[in-house]
Amino acid sequence: MLYPLSENAIHITLGHNIDPEIHQRVKKIMERVEEEPFHGYVECVPSYTGVTVFYDPINIYHTMEEKKGSPSESVMRYLKKVVDSLDAIPQSKESGNVVTIPVCYDEDFGPDLSHVAVENGLTKDEVIQIHTSGEYLVYMIGFAPGFPFLGGMEDDIATPRKREPRTKIPAGSVGIAGSQTGIYPIETPGGWQLIGQTPVRMFDSHREEPSLLKAGDHVRFKAITYEEFNAYKEGDL
Repeated sequence: MLYPLSENAIHITLGHNIDPEIHQRVKKIMERVEEEPFHGYVECVPSYTGVTVFYDPINIYHTMEEKKGSPSESVMRYLKKVVDSLDAIPQSKESGNVVTIPVCYDEDFGPDLSHVAVENGLTKDEVIQIHTSGEYLVYMIGFAPGFPFLGGMEDDIATPRKREPRTKIPAGSVGIAGSQTGIYPIETPGGWQLIGQTPVRMFDSHREEPSLLKAGDHVRFKAITYEEFNAYKEGDL
């Protein structure tokens, strides 16, 4: 389903679930649009179940051969052709990077680890073992700069968000919300259940690529000790 999101954006919905197959279709659309962009194309922004295509309506209007219809209608026609040809578009060329993120699950960094364990009838060590045994797909980056929404977490540790969000969450905090897990890249309010923290800087505006992760990457978590966390922060690891 395609619909205008604003005067300079159109959203394409491809499903309603967190699903790797839907993600592949999202990537196909993004790759096709970026390989064969229309006049006035700005960028594609993926989500769990679709993609939003941003464009410059003034640029499009000035390049329209006949000033009939609107820039939005022109982009809608282009995107409908892309969506209708999805099955003929080859599978995504990029498999994404596999990034290992060290996490300290000490109670100082994971104040909700005990709650997640009790909620699921597990011990804290079992929660950590399950969380570090999976490989997670980065479906999208959003909410805050560099915040990765990760799918593929085991339902055994799925836990609802907190009823009352915290007003301040430290950068690097690793959390769980429902069947998702994610990493807070900067200090920000939030309502996810915090189970640990990584010393890795997830977002740095001075890097060539500010966000450490991008949609399509895969993440593995590695448990580290409190001492290793501090050593990493001090640059000794």
